Amino acid sequence: MKHASQAVIVLLIAVGAVGLTVGLQQMTAKPIAAQQREMQSQALLDVLPVGSYDNQPLERPLGITPSVLDNSQLLGGYLASLAGKPNVVVLRSQVNGYGGRIELLIAIDRNAKLLGVKTLAHAETPSLGGHIGEPGNAWLASFKGLSRENPPAWALKKDRGQFDQMAGATITSRAVINALHDALRYFDEHRQTLLETTSHD
Repeated sequence: MKHASQAVIVLLIAVGAVGLTVGLQQMTAKPIAAQQREMQSQALLDVLPVGSYDNQPLERPLGITPSVLDNSQLLGGYLASLAGKPNVVVLRSQVNGYGGRIELLIAIDRNAKLLGVKTLAHAETPSLGGHIGEPGNAWLASFKGLSRENPPAWALKKDRGQFDQMAGATITSRAVINALHDALRYFDEHRQTLLETTSHD
């Protein structure tokens, strides 16, 4: 009888522990999801210049089907608007670098010029291509204001193009340049659809 009582107590403790665990998971799930959305939002907003939008771009995902471009893969995008009018398209792009996939956020204004580039994820070699993930990377910032046709040769100087590479990171640099040009080309070819306004704007 004593053993039966102990078994019941152990069972009750186990059930209580499971119930407590499930309850804690349910209580923390929403705050964790909200924190993840906030981090995504901050990553997106970092690539958009101040004054270039007044909406919540994460709430305006573009209806982009993930697709393979010439040198990269387009994963999706968002629309930033200003005073109710589409102003900036932010594209999520993925390209293969030296160490693996590099994921980028690429902001393009309605006039087809690059407003900003940010690295979301990469597996490049620290101190070489890994610099691509550093906040305020000067090499990435140097692309601001460029467009698909300006400069005419979107390639490294060693490939008869216009751009310097990051020191010791030829493959990483080439991959990013190709991804940026792909994004600009995609924007040019789909500009009307990407900047289309809807009745609830």
